[in-house]
Amino acid sequence: MTTSKMTPEQAARLTMAEQHDWYRSATSRRSMLRGGLVGAAAVAAGPTLLAVPALAAGTQAPSATTGGTAPAGASLLARAERPAGSSVVPFGRHVAYGADPATSLSVTWQVTAPVDNPFVRIGHSPLDLGEKIPASLSVLTTPFADVTAVDSVPLVKPTTVEQYYVQAHAEHLLPGRTYYYVVGHDGWDPAAHPHLDSARAVTTATTARTDFTFTAFGDQGVSYDAVALANLIRAENPAFHLHAGDLSYANGSGDGLITDSYDPRVWDQFLAQNELFAGSIPWQAVVGNHEMEPWYSPDGYGGFFQRFAQPVQNQAYYSFTYGNVAFLALDANDVSYEFPANFGYSGGAQTKWLTRQLAAFRANKKIDFIVVYFHECAYSTTDQHASDGGVRQYWTPLFDQYSVDLVINGHNHVYERTDPLRAGKVTTAAPIGATVDTPRDGTTYVVAGSSGESLYQFPATDSYEGDVDNLASVTTWVRNSSGGKTPETVDWSRVRYTGYALLSVDSEPGRHGQAPKLVLRGVNEYGTEIDRLTIVRSS
Repeated sequence: MTTSKMTPEQAARLTMAEQHDWYRSATSRRSMLRGGLVGAAAVAAGPTLLAVPALAAGTQAPSATTGGTAPAGASLLARAERPAGSSVVPFGRHVAYGADPATSLSVTWQVTAPVDNPFVRIGHSPLDLGEKIPASLSVLTTPFADVTAVDSVPLVKPTTVEQYYVQAHAEHLLPGRTYYYVVGHDGWDPAAHPHLDSARAVTTATTARTDFTFTAFGDQGVSYDAVALANLIRAENPAFHLHAGDLSYANGSGDGLITDSYDPRVWDQFLAQNELFAGSIPWQAVVGNHEMEPWYSPDGYGGFFQRFAQPVQNQAYYSFTYGNVAFLALDANDVSYEFPANFGYSGGAQTKWLTRQLAAFRANKKIDFIVVYFHECAYSTTDQHASDGGVRQYWTPLFDQYSVDLVINGHNHVYERTDPLRAGKVTTAAPIGATVDTPRDGTTYVVAGSSGESLYQFPATDSYEGDVDNLASVTTWVRNSSGGKTPETVDWSRVRYTGYALLSVDSEPGRHGQAPKLVLRGVNEYGTEIDRLTIVRSS
């Protein structure tokens, strides 16, 4: 492997951007020595992100933060070698909100080879799908020598792994309206040939004060438990789903190092696994430590941005509103003490943005609740990762200052809920079934990281609905600024469940003089409720 010339210890001393620069240099030298990795289109880099402008009407070249771009008209496959468009079947469809969730949607999918003129059709009926909206086609290519295969490798194999991603953006839609869409390309148009594919339904966000449900989890991976949790999302029928990072585990190590084990093909499995649900329910994902992939861009997110359309292009944090609730999606790798590779990569820009957004949302009279979600945990007691001192230092004071109602994390592969906290201290006990008032009591933190990957362990007994064990305290630790562990004994761990589960939240805006509320439900993979809490705002 190319990375064999760098040890994990050496990689750990480099930032993400420095690792990416080293890797580009190393693979460029190798390509010159071997006469090119994948032909003229990839002279500049090894694992790289290439635009395919000659193949797609409206294709945009990647930004400067991506690995490299193809020369005009270049393609990895000569046109004579490409399969006919009629034999290239789209897969891995998933939808997300655009810059304005009430009026825009993004659709991302994969194809197995370059195609001409990819598009999405979207309309009010499966029988009226409208005109073609041009889509952009890009390819992530990774030399096979740099892949740690998770499955058997055939004797005859390609020199590269090539993954073709397509993104389309639909604008000027109506709020709270259900639309139907199909994707295609030259030779594959389900509107003209309905037997090719069925239209999928997706609904834009509402601006009205109305009841709705959203779900959340992190750390899914590819497994039968991951499928069970994805099925559970469908059963909950949410307006949208929040994914709190660590999606596919294609990067198996998750340290953000160029020496991490990595098989990009796991992403294909992950997206195919979730298509039935993510193709109709907007999945609003954030990055976790396993999304740091130094192979593609200086920030490690070049691959993620091609696989998941972002409301702000090439930015790993964003916000959106749905009804009377505001949501902020953050990149905690920027402040985490556990993973130095991307620590501080935004130069403080993300935290400044967070401060402005929180202030604006709290001043907005149409917004009752603020929900923040990201990967690494502010408060957790598990043996594996516990709490992150960087998150506590940089962000929890802002959550207190602007009266954030709910913080959702992944990272630890368990379900855990705190009592409401202010300045890290419990303000009131919140047993299962309780009601807390955020302005009076503080912020509630939930870890929902048990959605498919192997489970972690608590240092104390589980305590959940039907099996409550109200321990007075739990001995755990918090990650400190030197990367070490500082022991602490805490009294805020109210619910602990070692099993696969998700968080489902019912939002009720309040009627007839009643206060608006969020009803939190922890639900395990069998559909059994393991936790319940109501959050209100009385002022």
